[in-house]
Amino acid sequence: MVDQQIAGRGIRDRHVLAAMRKVPRESFVSPEQSAAAYGDHPLPIGQGQTISQPYIVARMIEAARIGPDQRVLEIGAGSGYAAAVIAEIADDVYTVERHQALGASARARLQAAGYNTVHVQIADGTLGWPDAAPYDAIIVAAGAPSVPQALKEQLREGGRLIIPVGTDSCTQTLTRLTRTGPEEWCEERLASVRFVPLIGAQGWT
Repeated sequence: MVDQQIAGRGIRDRHVLAAMRKVPRESFVSPEQSAAAYGDHPLPIGQGQTISQPYIVARMIEAARIGPDQRVLEIGAGSGYAAAVIAEIADDVYTVERHQALGASARARLQAAGYNTVHVQIADGTLGWPDAAPYDAIIVAAGAPSVPQALKEQLREGGRLIIPVGTDSCTQTLTRLTRTGPEEWCEERLASVRFVPLIGAQGWT
C-alpha cells in the first residue's frame, strides 16, 4: 500500500510514510472488509460515512506538516484510522465525531490498538474542541461550504488547517489555511477532492 499508493504517488514526508506502514488499517474497518482494507479507495463505516482512501489520509497529514511535540485536532474521527496515523507522529491528538456510534467505536478501536494519546469527543466538529486549543494543526475529514471560524480561531500562530471547501456538498477543493498573525491567515488550494459533507453549526445544515 505505502510503496504503490502513497510513496508511489508522491508523498515524501518520512514521518507520514513510517506511520502509514505501522498502523494496521484492517483494525479500523469491519471484519468483513478486512480483505479490502489496503485498497486504494474509501470504505463505508456506517452512518453514511467512510474511511478515506489511504492516499488521501497521507496527503492531508503531509499537507498539515505535522511533527513530534505537536498538538493536532482532527474533525471527523470516523473509524479512528487517521487519528491513529497522526498519533504515530504527534504527541497529542484530539478527534471529534458527531455520530455517537462511530465515536464510541473509534474510541474502542484506538484504545484496543494502544493509542492512548488520542482523545475522542462526540460533538459538533464545526465548533472544534476549544478546551484543548490552540493546535499546531487541524485536519477536517469532511467537506465544508466555507472554513468554520471556530476552527480558524483554534489554530496557534503558524498552525495549519487542512479542510475540503466547496459550495457543492459532493466535491470540494482541499485547502490549507496557515495562521500568520492574530487575525491573518494565508490560504492555499491543493487539490480537487470528494468528501462527505461537514454537518454542524458552522458547516452544512
